[in-house]
Amino acid sequence: MATFFKPMVSTLFAMAAAWGGDLSMYRNFQLGADLAVVAKQAREDPSQAKVIQSRPTLIQELGWRPQPGDPSSQAKDIVFSFYQGQLFRITVNYDRYELDGLTTDDLVEAISVTYGDATRLAVPNSVGYGDHEEVLAQWHDSTVRMDLVRFSYGRDFKLIAVLKTLEAPVEASMVEAARLDAQDAPQREAARIAKEAETERARLDKVRLANKAKFRP
Repeated sequence: MATFFKPMVSTLFAMAAAWGGDLSMYRNFQLGADLAVVAKQAREDPSQAKVIQSRPTLIQELGWRPQPGDPSSQAKDIVFSFYQGQLFRITVNYDRYELDGLTTDDLVEAISVTYGDATRLAVPNSVGYGDHEEVLAQWHDSTVRMDLVRFSYGRDFKLIAVLKTLEAPVEASMVEAARLDAQDAPQREAARIAKEAETERARLDKVRLANKAKFRP
């Protein structure tokens, strides 16, 4: 059984080594880089970045799927998150089938080859993540934190690198966006109802004219 898993572990070691040893780097993607630069490196159209929120500050996401044969092809997909056009988070979602049979220790060991010793959590926690996500290990330097996260209900893993200096501004921005949305909710609902009423009036006027022209008593 150990012989069967050895090639996968070796691939993870090779993949980790290709990342470059700097926590702020995933392959050739640099945390803090502009959206245009990241999109060019990923060969994606920057206009395809999804707007997560537009106020009080702009937060966007750009998805990327590695091609077969790419050193990071064990990733199912990668999401680049931008705050005001600056890359502040890289989320690598692993393909569960590519990691089938590997243990948490295998993953931590492979990643640590490049990024140094990990901080292992005695009790996995979900601080900063969803209720069904557990942080298993972390790597730190002065500017970046990298988390190895597992979904508690399955065998899905993801690796998240985040720029520490932007964590607080992003969180504050998202809280304010939620407040603004809640504040504007009654006005948006009234506008929606008014628009639906206008659309219905226009429909009835059109139907009325058609039916009036053909009506015979």
